[in-house]
Formats: sequence, structure tokens, C-alpha cells
Amino acid sequence: MRLHQEAIVADSHNDILSATMKGLNIENDLTGKTHSDIARFKKGGIDVQVFSIFCNDLFGKDTAYKFANIEIDSLYAIVSRNHDKMSLVKSPAAMERAIAGHKLACMIGVEGGHMIEDRLDYLDALYKRGARYLTLTWNNSTSWASSAKDESQNILRPAPLQPIRQAPKLKTYRYKKKAPANLSLLQEDSTKGLTYFGRQVVKHMNRLGMMIDLSHTGEHTFWDVIAITKKPVLVSHSCVYDICPVFRNLKDEQILAVARNKGVIDVNFYSGFLDSNYAKRKDAFITSHKAEIDSLKKLQPTGFEVDEWFTRQHKAESDAMRAPLSLLLDHIDYIVSLAGVDYVGIGSDFDGIESPPRELNDVSDMPLVTKGLLERGYSATDIKKILGGNFIRVFKANAVVKKPKPATP
Repeated sequence: MRLHQEAIVADSHNDILSATMKGLNIENDLTGKTHSDIARFKKGGIDVQVFSIFCNDLFGKDTAYKFANIEIDSLYAIVSRNHDKMSLVKSPAAMERAIAGHKLACMIGVEGGHMIEDRLDYLDALYKRGARYLTLTWNNSTSWASSAKDESQNILRPAPLQPIRQAPKLKTYRYKKKAPANLSLLQEDSTKGLTYFGRQVVKHMNRLGMMIDLSHTGEHTFWDVIAITKKPVLVSHSCVYDICPVFRNLKDEQILAVARNKGVIDVNFYSGFLDSNYAKRKDAFITSHKAEIDSLKKLQPTGFEVDEWFTRQHKAESDAMRAPLSLLLDHIDYIVSLAGVDYVGIGSDFDGIESPPRELNDVSDMPLVTKGLLERGYSATDIKKILGGNFIRVFKANAVVKKPKPATP
């Protein structure tokens, strides 16, 4: 499709590196095993791919940061072996050079603040290695920021991993931006949202030029960030709560706040975040295969590994549960209608989800998103914004441009 080829397609979230940590090689054809590999990125017209650096909540002090670096090492090695096809980019200028050279512009996003282990020097080191966004929390809260999952279950933040300097005095502060009435005033000792150290993380990310990713964060954390950030925020892989009311999606007030902040919400492809009926269908599926699942759990896999295995073993049933592409487009439509076309993008979460829309089997099917947007009457200009332009705008707005050294007389 010509328009898809002309657009700069930027996907802000892909978890394929987790598969490389299990021994798979994305230089090979992994069709049927993963959603992504180098050849299929090309086939899908992906120009900019943010590779997620991820470890779950089983990693913590002395392990999370180390694992993050091992995963970054993996991406470095892949890019080095395929320098004619891929380029690791740390700046908008480097991204533009990669695209002009017809290479996949590879960016790094760290999915989970637990990987900095409560240390700003670890944040600096990850930035130096190329991380250009940090998702403040994954499903697990850090000691300094509460997650959406934990807030929804009233689980308190864990204790700090490191000795952390506390606020000089207890105080209250009001949000600079409009927030729901019950969130408009928080206290320093609140059990939800950002702590004093959490606000230092946000401010430091602004200084570094590192995008603040608010996917996975709780509402209190979200509004705390909106109150203090000086740069546009990223929501790298989330959807609309009003269509699918799950804790990972954004409510209308949050969508509007991102727009006022000039940020971007990149829509997730997961059926469970797109379709409000998916959870019921999945529960029925689990019930019908309970004996198998109980047997598998004895091997102590992660929840995602269980889902992934059952998706492959019972493909027909799994495919029937998948949301239609039309629902993904509905989420995009909703954000555009509520906030404007400048504040929505693509954050597929491929290889981090077991159930993408029926028509989108892997990254090579990305042109179908463009086709769907065209059929809904979007202009070429607006489609280019959604496919990548809005994300790139936020990346550029966060980047710190070093002043040139004065010329030698």
C-alpha cells in the first residue's frame, strides 16, 4: 500500500527481546513462534521500533538492573550482526538517518521502574546505553510510584530498595492540570502516586531527555506526573477505558490531560484491552481447560507463558476469542474524537500479548491498520500522524539537543 510505504511507521512497544532471552533468534523466520522477526518488520513497513526491555516483578534488588542490561546487550548484538538492516538510534537525528538509509530504527524503552532499583545513577546508565523512555511501573509498584494494577487492588507500594532521601518536609500540593475531584489533592505521605523520590525521577528524566511512559501506572501516579513534568508524556501501549473498562486503560480525563500536555497515547493491540467481553470469553476458556492448566502450572511458568502455550495448543478456540480489527480502530476513533488526531499512535505490544486482533497475526499485517483508517475516512496527513508522526513529535520534544561547541578562532 503506497500510503503505508510513504508514512513513517513507528511502533512504541514490542516485546520480542523477551523471546531472544529464551533462545530464539529474530534473524530467523519465526513465523508461528512469535509475532516479530527482522524480515517481518520489513514486510510490515515498520520504520521505527521501540524494543521493550522487560523483566517481571520476580526481579528486584541486584537482579532487575542486571537483567535489563543483558537484554540491551542482546539488542546491541542483533543490530551489530545486521548493521545493513538495522540501526540503534538514540536521537531524532540518528532516527532520521536510519530511515533515510532504509534501515529499521531501533529504539530502547525500559518497561518498569523497578529496573533502576531506586537509583538515579542506574537511570543515567540506562539512558547512556540508549533507553529513551522508562515506563514508571509495570504491573508491580515501585517504592516510589504506584501501578494501575496495585492501585486497583489497594496494594501498597513496597519498601525502598536503597536508602532514599526523603522530602525536606511533609507538604501537600495541588495539580496544575485538571484532575478528578477525588484526586485533586494528595499528601506527601500518601500510599499511592509518586513519593518525593518518584518526583525526582520524573524531573531527572525531563533533564535527561528521556520520555516518561505512563502505561501501567496508577491514576494517582499519572496525575502526579502530569502535575510536574515539563515535557510531553508518552503512553506507550494502552487503550480507552470507556470502551474497555480495565485498569490498564485511560479514562477520559486522562486522555484529555495527555492532549493538554501535548503527549501521545499509543494504542495497544491486546484483545483484553480492546474488547470488554474478552475477559468473559477467556474465563470460560480457562474453565473448560482447567485440568490442563493445573497440570501446566506445576512447571511454574509465568502467566503469560501459560496463555501463550494454550493459544498455540488450542488455536481455533483462541482465534475465536480475539477482538476484531474494527475495535482497535474504534479506540483510535475515540481518542481522535475526544482529544484530537495529534495525540494518538501505535503501541502494538506484539510478543507481549497472546491475543492480537483477528486480522493482525503479526507485525507483517501492520498495513491493515492503514487500510482500516483509510476506509474510515481519515486523510493521508492524519494517518501519517497516527502511524508514527505523533510519537516522533513527542520523541523530539523530549530530546535534549546539546549546544554546539564554539568554533576555534
